[in-house]
Amino acid sequence: MFQIDFASRVPIYEQLCTNIIKLASAGVIKSGDKLPPVRILATQLGVNPNTVAKAYRELESDGYIFSTVGRGSFLTDKLSENSAQKVLAIDEFKIAASKAHIFGVSKNDLIEIVEKTFRGGQSID
Repeated sequence: MFQIDFASRVPIYEQLCTNIIKLASAGVIKSGDKLPPVRILATQLGVNPNTVAKAYRELESDGYIFSTVGRGSFLTDKLSENSAQKVLAIDEFKIAASKAHIFGVSKNDLIEIVEKTFRGGQSID
């Protein structure tokens, strides 16, 4: 169910968070569904339980899941299909903007691209 790329530079806990958001977006897991317990998921993925716990803490602090002592962690309704896709789009945009900055694209160029896009999708050469 969850896919982790151990060769990726993206931390495993972030990959796990993204996996959960993607699964919610695809409707595989729905609001109120119970997530696998930390220890079981860590064993299945072959990672440290602290890594899974960190992912769950991140998702909980962002309001995507809630935890109940003795019962487990559950998906909230914050990750409805549209909002999950929005979260992923924002994450992808941040990564793209960061790469553009590294390669010398100016802030003004990025702002111009965004403004053109919002004015009606004019050509962004």
